[in-house]
Amino acid sequence: MGGVDLEALPPTTLPEIAFAGRSNVGKSSLVNALTGRKTLAKASNTPGRTREINFFRLAEKLMLVDLPGYGYAKAPKKDVARWTRLVKDYLSGRPNLRRVCLMIDSRHGIKTVDQEIMSALDSSAVNYQIILTKSDKIKPAELAKVLDASYIAIKRHPAAHPLILATSSEKKMA
Repeated sequence: MGGVDLEALPPTTLPEIAFAGRSNVGKSSLVNALTGRKTLAKASNTPGRTREINFFRLAEKLMLVDLPGYGYAKAPKKDVARWTRLVKDYLSGRPNLRRVCLMIDSRHGIKTVDQEIMSALDSSAVNYQIILTKSDKIKPAELAKVLDASYIAIKRHPAAHPLILATSSEKKMA
């Protein structure tokens, strides 16, 4: 089930784990990898394909939430602005949101737009964890540098979980 505005979102009856990040970072692919279902969340090579907040109920115990990406997208600017606002509203006002998995492409590291989201999550006291995606696409030494830089970055953010995960949906590594 999905929603394009806050009023259309399902009721807050189950704990939620949300997947946030820039467009094309691999949010939908990680949801699919975690659930073992290749097409549960629609993954695409086109930035901005996810345009609404998608909820996936797991065994009536938990909701996984696939959020539209922020940053660049192949879509009209007004549409990107609308879903970026929706994501920010969701992240700052959902009472049963237990954690945000803030996904960062390991090839690029934490960017200014990610820092802005981290600060917004800190201000809203929403717990989040950095998940480095596409870790199979860079050399181990480069991944170590990105991990070190990410650990330094989260020290300034009180809502950040202290453990950073490096993943690859393609290679099934976490």
